[in-house]
Amino acid sequence: MRPTQAARAYPFREPTGLELEPEYTHLRDHEPLSRISLPHGGDAWLAVRHADVRTVLSDPRFSRAALLDRDVPRASPRRHTDATLHTVDPPEHTRLRRLVAAAFSPRRIGHLADHAQRVTDELLDRIEDQGPPADLIAGFAVPVPVAVICQMLGVPVADRDRFAGWIDVALATTAFSSEEIHDAFAKLKDYVAGLVAARRRAPSDDLLGALVEARDTGDRLGEDELVVLGVTLLYAGLETTTSELGNGVYTLLTNPDQLAALRADLSLVDRAVDELLRFNPLVTSAGFTRIALEDVELGGVLVRAGDAVMVHPDAANRDDRVFDRPDDLDLTRKPNPHLAFGFGPHYCVAAQLAKAELRVAIGSLLRRFPDLRLAVGADELSWRPGRMARGLDRLPVTW
Repeated sequence: MRPTQAARAYPFREPTGLELEPEYTHLRDHEPLSRISLPHGGDAWLAVRHADVRTVLSDPRFSRAALLDRDVPRASPRRHTDATLHTVDPPEHTRLRRLVAAAFSPRRIGHLADHAQRVTDELLDRIEDQGPPADLIAGFAVPVPVAVICQMLGVPVADRDRFAGWIDVALATTAFSSEEIHDAFAKLKDYVAGLVAARRRAPSDDLLGALVEARDTGDRLGEDELVVLGVTLLYAGLETTTSELGNGVYTLLTNPDQLAALRADLSLVDRAVDELLRFNPLVTSAGFTRIALEDVELGGVLVRAGDAVMVHPDAANRDDRVFDRPDDLDLTRKPNPHLAFGFGPHYCVAAQLAKAELRVAIGSLLRRFPDLRLAVGADELSWRPGRMARGLDRLPVTW
């Protein structure tokens, strides 16, 4: 049966740093499927328990493709209008994913991790030469993922400021107007279309060049699919990894006992990365919306065909039905079935690359600066408001 109370206004409030809003704990315990009212598109169901989130993300009765060009509940003013990896169901999703999967083979990830290591070492050399204090956002957390995604796609690093600025606006919720958000996304599409045209004039062996070949010789990709897929890979590879890296370093520096344990045994860095991904909330509101294709019972509630269901993986990552002491940071945690990269068919195709980047960056940073610490009080740091991803404006450190 359905809850009787009115839908809650959502998001609950502007997030405070990396503190997950307390409403999620209450909902996990008392109302695992609740009604929420979004700024755009009306009301939806919100799933917060680990098991329910996994079901919504993996059960074919919940569709992503049904969102396309519809005024569905969402936190951002921008509708999903393009068919891409994030917004289609199998078998279309399977076809698109197969086209990009080769770029994330263990061999290619190894090459990109080596590139990340070279870039990381150069950035740390620069930071060390300039001396403390240093801002680890502008000087480290941004340029490492930029270098990797540019290497993978074949995007000119010199264009970083242009496309990073558009991505910042395109992935906003309230920081910019609806017109600015739509305009930024249009500019990203135009930019990638220009890169595609350049690949046709001069073929390349990067991922974008391979996708152009799949479009032109194999007819396995539509022209608009090609451009939107390039945009998706560009912003997904930049925004989330930048935020996760900055947030991860901040969390280590503000949890001295866990940081000391990691410094004493850097072989724990693999587990540490997974735990930071689980522990740190990334998104500022639920998302990954699906539309129920038929009546489905979920979390003790009957979801009707046509209803929108949103999930909050960060809330699910604190579910004590799955994780022991979920609100504690434990860098030795294993197993760690977190949902930071999603679950099911839409599990992030670049998950292993993102984890490799984080391992390289965090491990190298701690080796180079064994006494790294915040240069200001944690309460003096400012967080970027009105974005889909939580992240710091600056992260001043000293050593």
